[in-house]
Amino acid sequence: MMEIMNPLDFVILMFLISIAAGILGSLIGLGGGVIVVPVLTLVFHVDIRLAIGASIVSVIATSSGAAAAYVRERMTNLRAGMFLEIATTTGAISGAFLTTILPPQVLFILFGLILCYSGVAMYIKRHEDRLLSVSNDRIANRLKLGGSYYDEAEGREITYKITGTKLGLVLMYLAGMVSALLGIGSGALKVPAMDLAMHLPMKVSTATSNFMIGVTAAASAGVYFARGQIDPIIAAPVAIGVLCGATVGSLILGKMKSKVIRTVFVVVLLVIAFEMFQRGFAF
Repeated sequence: MMEIMNPLDFVILMFLISIAAGILGSLIGLGGGVIVVPVLTLVFHVDIRLAIGASIVSVIATSSGAAAAYVRERMTNLRAGMFLEIATTTGAISGAFLTTILPPQVLFILFGLILCYSGVAMYIKRHEDRLLSVSNDRIANRLKLGGSYYDEAEGREITYKITGTKLGLVLMYLAGMVSALLGIGSGALKVPAMDLAMHLPMKVSTATSNFMIGVTAAASAGVYFARGQIDPIIAAPVAIGVLCGATVGSLILGKMKSKVIRTVFVVVLLVIAFEMFQRGFAF
């Protein structure tokens, strides 16, 4: 479709779609690639490698647009993010080595099952935000990973502690591995890991995921650029649109109820899981 479409029309249309992708990506911490890649490949029939390259750029744009605002509003837990990024990066390296060993169908099905479980668990928890006032986690306490932020929707200061750092590290390692193996953003596992295993508030999980995915994507962007898999005509409108959308999304997040954000995230998670199952069973 891209071949027969006027280039200007393509740029304008992708810009508008990318704005929506940026808003959604910044709200749920997954990055704009969740929308950008399917649209580019299924609607415009763009080569998957170029679509992933544009997705990497969109993730950096989402992180850049939203992270600054979330850091300023103290919703991003920088200490926890950098601590967990160690495991994610290590997992990504491991995943890169395993790409030629494990059959992709198995990986898609396994990842779909993980996402379904995470989605159901987060949906069950939608009416409760169990914030810890005391944590017995020695790692979290020693590194002072807890924090606080002002919740505009609640109209009060939210103070929280963190637990389950060891389980969180394991899940972050798996998130990095899955990201490298399947070529998708690892935010789909990062947010549930922080929300369910480590008991971070939903808004903090989303904001911290936005920060983390930008760091991970920036590390791999150079590789895609060197391979010639970042086409400026595709990546430019995507990056600008996602950046605009992420900036808008960062203004919306603080005003939204955590239950609403959780519900939106669960829906997106189940849609991604369905897509993974489709790929896995398409032998």
